[in-house]
Amino acid sequence: MTRLPRALPAWTGGVSSALFVGWRRLATELQHYEAKTVEIVPLADKKEFIAELAELHHAEWKHLNPSLTLEGRAEAIAESAGREGIPAIFIAVSGSQLVGSAALVQNDMDTKPDLSPWLAAVYVKEGFRHQGIATELIARCEDEAIRSHANTWYLYTEFASRLYEKLGWRHMERCEYKGVTVDVMCKQIAS
Repeated sequence: MTRLPRALPAWTGGVSSALFVGWRRLATELQHYEAKTVEIVPLADKKEFIAELAELHHAEWKHLNPSLTLEGRAEAIAESAGREGIPAIFIAVSGSQLVGSAALVQNDMDTKPDLSPWLAAVYVKEGFRHQGIATELIARCEDEAIRSHANTWYLYTEFASRLYEKLGWRHMERCEYKGVTVDVMCKQIAS
């Protein structure tokens, strides 16, 4: 660690060395953060991420469909990786790193075949959470739902109801689905 001199340069205005170090650290962190820009793109344009995305989704949601293998999940993701329309999967990338995903699918609950389309597979890697990335991914899916002439879209979630409420989703019901208690939610789409 670099030591600051006891007598600070005149441009510091007599600021203590601890405060000066704090400001320098903050400036360094901001530069690091700015270098990590996140871009939302169709998975169809970055198919090299299919295998990694399948692993992330499998680890997160295999309890909802234990008979689905990792290979089967990767195939399903590849088939749903449309660039536009339904189905479509969008990913967040930072440089060459996959950060997260969200999908627009025709149906995500086999017990509710009359409801369509659905927001699904919203996932952000732990180190990138609480930065608005999930919100950006959801907004990109909503744009696609609007282009697909949807008036309402749906989702189900185990744990993220509050996030969706903040984004304008409303509760339809709480139910058991595949052995798990979920909230089914919907959102009107302004077209």
